[in-house]
Amino acid sequence: MIGVASSASSVAASLAPLVKGPQVDSPKRVLFIGNSYMYYSDSLHNHVRRMVGAGGIADTDSLEYKSSTIGGSALEHHPVDWLTTPGRIGIKQPFELVIMQGGSAEPLSPARAAKFRETLREHNKIIRERGGRVALYMTHVYTEKHRQHKPENIRLTEAMYVEAGNDIGALVIPVGLAFEEAYRRHPDLQLHNADGTHPSMIGTYLAACTVFASVYGRSPVGNRYTYGGAVDAATALKLQQVAQDTVERFYRR
Repeated sequence: MIGVASSASSVAASLAPLVKGPQVDSPKRVLFIGNSYMYYSDSLHNHVRRMVGAGGIADTDSLEYKSSTIGGSALEHHPVDWLTTPGRIGIKQPFELVIMQGGSAEPLSPARAAKFRETLREHNKIIRERGGRVALYMTHVYTEKHRQHKPENIRLTEAMYVEAGNDIGALVIPVGLAFEEAYRRHPDLQLHNADGTHPSMIGTYLAACTVFASVYGRSPVGNRYTYGGAVDAATALKLQQVAQDTVERFYRR
């Protein structure tokens, strides 16, 4: 196992994201495609949308955000051609940006990681032909409470997403790295639920801050959105700063 961890760490360290910032200027038509990691805690897309409004980038009523999630799904399970056909799910014009994630265990198997990359190429072709761009949502990893927890999981996850993003020229959103950094700085925070896999409310908030900073190229630090006070001001500021610092460091590689 030490050999696997060492190998994963060296692979991740050798990779830098080729896309260093937003490829779509302040996108208003955004589709999120994923699984329960996205729909927990009132759904990630809702939080990002409200954060964009609170940040003064666009009026929330002008934002056409959609989310399509399947519990326990891998990337190959999503009908991306159908979902991104203009008018199919209530958005008349093509999506400007499609944010996609894979299953949490896909990076942990070479065969499944290869399938993820193959599927991603197919989806990217469809989305690009319709005038949109792809961004990849790098997932967080399991904690010690989960049976599949292993220290090397974050490096395997990081490597899969950076490699896949570079392969198709897509923005990679380093959510998993933000979770890692938040736990390093603030080990008392509970970013996961008791199952050791799904995000808690503040875990979803951290993810939203990281998506906001990556996709819009704006700092979330000081953003007044706190889900109606569900995230206390002090915690919100901590998470905003972690997200911003993680994004800056990741894109400076």
